[in-house]
Amino acid sequence: MADFNHFNNPQVAKLPRHLKQFIVEQHYEKYTPVDQAVWRYVMRQNYSYLKQVAYYPYIKGLQRAGLSIERIPDLQTMNDNLGKLGWGAVTVDGFIPPAAFMEYQAYRVLVIAADIRQINHIEYTPAPDIIHESAGHAPIIADADYNSYLSYIGSIGAKAMFSSKDFELYEAIRNLSILKEAVDANEAEIEKAEQHLRHTADHMGAPSEMALLGRLHWWTVEYGLIGSLEDPKIYGAGLLSSIGESASCMKEDVKKIWYNIDTVKYQYDITKPQPQLFVTPTFQNLIDVLEQFADTMAFRRGGAESIAKAIECKNPATAVYSSGLQITGVFSSMILDGHSELAFLKTSGASALAFAGQQLHGHGKSYHKDGFSSPVGKIKGVEKALENWSEEELHKAGVLKGNTVELVFESGIQVNGQLKDILRHEGKNILLVFENCRVKQANGDVLFQPEWGTYDMAVGEKIISVFNGAADKDAFEELLHISEKQTHKIIHDERTQQLHQLYAKVRSIRENETGQQDLPLIFKQIREEYPTDWLCALEILEIVYHKKLDIRFETEVRSYLEHKAENESEHKKLITDGLHVIENPVTQLITEEDL
Repeated sequence: MADFNHFNNPQVAKLPRHLKQFIVEQHYEKYTPVDQAVWRYVMRQNYSYLKQVAYYPYIKGLQRAGLSIERIPDLQTMNDNLGKLGWGAVTVDGFIPPAAFMEYQAYRVLVIAADIRQINHIEYTPAPDIIHESAGHAPIIADADYNSYLSYIGSIGAKAMFSSKDFELYEAIRNLSILKEAVDANEAEIEKAEQHLRHTADHMGAPSEMALLGRLHWWTVEYGLIGSLEDPKIYGAGLLSSIGESASCMKEDVKKIWYNIDTVKYQYDITKPQPQLFVTPTFQNLIDVLEQFADTMAFRRGGAESIAKAIECKNPATAVYSSGLQITGVFSSMILDGHSELAFLKTSGASALAFAGQQLHGHGKSYHKDGFSSPVGKIKGVEKALENWSEEELHKAGVLKGNTVELVFESGIQVNGQLKDILRHEGKNILLVFENCRVKQANGDVLFQPEWGTYDMAVGEKIISVFNGAADKDAFEELLHISEKQTHKIIHDERTQQLHQLYAKVRSIRENETGQQDLPLIFKQIREEYPTDWLCALEILEIVYHKKLDIRFETEVRSYLEHKAENESEHKKLITDGLHVIENPVTQLITEEDL
């Protein structure tokens, strides 16, 4: 991506190639006047309510992140402001895979869906949108303890192992979120997608590391509360961006539970309000719980159980030998010794070798295109691990270039061939290269034959770590799972475009304080031609009420809205809340503490 726009933001500029592939342009000009009105409505509602229940002063957080109540943020302004906090932001197309999402956080970059929810989903949408990502996540980024946790869970999550089922669930969630925000989607399609999601979620089997970590992420970053059980404050972005659930979540019927490692047992459903929420006394507690969970993960445990997770993943993963050698590939099988310890591992297809995250010269996936296999363990009868043998000890044992060498491991696996080369790194032997080599198990089963070519044998007593993805992602040219299902781009018909023009006129009248005489005509057109619309009428009432223009016209608009609220149950709360904010304007609620 030679033309990659990093917005003069250091964090965005540092993003590796495999993450840049998800970035899309914001195309600010495509936000319609209705989109802008939706943003303004939600933000005014948020501030009116969240002032009392949000953990971090909402207006202060918005301003420090480069956000405004009045209009959808543009990415450059956000990056200018987030850069001062050591963060950045990019726009993407809807849901991206959890591993990529986590890794962005590790790089201290917020991932923001470029789209904005439709007006008929103004309270909540399961699809990621710019309200959720920017108005939810960004305002609390200014809190140093919180953003440290956010980047740390990202770095842990980037290493988490998947199961193959996780990709099915991701696609099911993404598909449903796209349908929910599609103008032309019918209820039957949505119901079918919801059933598919429920079926997939109900048949996941044992949850993977990423699935479990996803729960911790959900109950903290998205739906977390902080403080006491009796009087918690909201810090989760899912609540901060949902004008419906941010209020309902504080009711007594939503159970409040202390956040600890047991939280990992609670699944979640993105299509429904949450039946319980978790309260942490401090952000440090989030890090403490994360550390507890990380201690159970393959990247810290290693061994056979971790290779088993890599095999189930069916996607590229990396195993790290105790010598420091890193093997990247799709792990396909392993052999255990008589004590159920790992004795041999194998990858299939393109594989690569690396050390300290840097691919070894000549050992990329074009060279190891058919996979890689090697023993793990100590040499039989020798206490000192082969990786730690000195050149003198290698010489004494006859492990010399040009010699025919036979190595018998404690597991019984035998390697016999002509030693061509020894690779050492940082004082350790990491790779022995053989020609005319045969590798076989104690029972005689052949694992490698001379006619297969050169045999590269990894050196290491143990596998100390296994993690998701490649060791050297750029050299491996890692292409993370990218969905073929794209979000729907709305094409507006002429009638809808005329409605946009009416919204634009009302905004211009409010901002420029001229043209108020046109409001009755605009209102008449809205009432007669767009009977389902309610937000434009609210914006008209706001201007008339505050400017005290015409008491009869004000009464007419208010009566129209009250009648709609009475007869249209889906709009009742929205209109009532809108009237409340008009009578208790945001600008009058902002205090010095907020700024």
